[in-house]
Amino acid sequence: MQLSLEGISKKVGAEQWLYDMTLAPRSGEVTVLLGATQAGKTSLMRIMAGLDVPSHGKVLVSGADVTGTAVRERNVAMVYQQFINYPSMKVAANIASPLKLRGEKNIEQRVRELAQRLHIDMFLDRYPAELSGGQQQRVALARALAKGAPLMLLDEPLVNLDYKLREELREELTQLFAAGDSTVIYATTEPGEALLLGGYTAVLDGGELLQYGPTAEVFHAPRSLRVARAFSDPPMNLIAAEAASLGVQLDAGPALAIPLPTAASRSLTIGVRASALRVHQREGDVALPGKVELAEISGSDTFVHAETSVGEVVAQLTGVHYFDLGASITLYLNPAQVHVFDSAGALLVAPARQKGG
Repeated sequence: MQLSLEGISKKVGAEQWLYDMTLAPRSGEVTVLLGATQAGKTSLMRIMAGLDVPSHGKVLVSGADVTGTAVRERNVAMVYQQFINYPSMKVAANIASPLKLRGEKNIEQRVRELAQRLHIDMFLDRYPAELSGGQQQRVALARALAKGAPLMLLDEPLVNLDYKLREELREELTQLFAAGDSTVIYATTEPGEALLLGGYTAVLDGGELLQYGPTAEVFHAPRSLRVARAFSDPPMNLIAAEAASLGVQLDAGPALAIPLPTAASRSLTIGVRASALRVHQREGDVALPGKVELAEISGSDTFVHAETSVGEVVAQLTGVHYFDLGASITLYLNPAQVHVFDSAGALLVAPARQKGG
């Protein structure tokens, strides 16, 4: 099945919810819709599903125009943020419902297989209300997988779960999607989730489609500052700079030997991901001396906020580190690991990707 959106837009009253966009998610692959709240992800998914009709443009499925075709007439499976299950039916019956509608055989065996894959086989005789939130969402996922629809839409399905459950389900979903044949559209606000799921990513902001492509490619070479902001967590450090004879001169900071395109604008912005900053110098690094404003440990990483001559920056250090507030610190970065954007916010230079990266 090939889903294609051709020149669609959506206007509700005087508000433009989606601006003109064309998108053809790869058939049989995972496409992540990445963007902040109100970026347009849910509006786009509702049009894909047939729950809404675009104000302009067409929705095609395998070349056939299905614009305006109701969702009940399409073979689509959906999973929402909320744990939507049939409360009066036990877990086994919830999962079996789409199989019974299709008149399939060996339903009990299929239900048990799906329940085992999602680690809920011990709850088959319980009602959804007797389960935790994470268990209920697994039931909803199992029912969606049981439907076997060629198009599966998941609208931030893990957002209401606690951190540990989200981590567990993310890993399981990656394996489940890889084993299936469905075209999967997965909406999230979290860049880390997009990177974990892999596949392809469409970055949305304010109802606009900013970039679409292989997830690793979009992450490493965001075509604009808007994309870089959407695809960085913690936010990318942005530093004012100017074009110079040796490459790039940071405002009130060191010069970076970065070859620039001939027509590069004089005013530039340097983007440095938090993970590219470190406290131990390596060959080719430049130094950013400063003072510690905040240090916080999150999981296996330490996030250090430091005030430097080029402004406040955030470093993401692997491992647990302790810093005194106000203490002197020197952060190091390699010019080969920075992004350079022109005065209009368009990408000029991206870090070279290492093999396998």
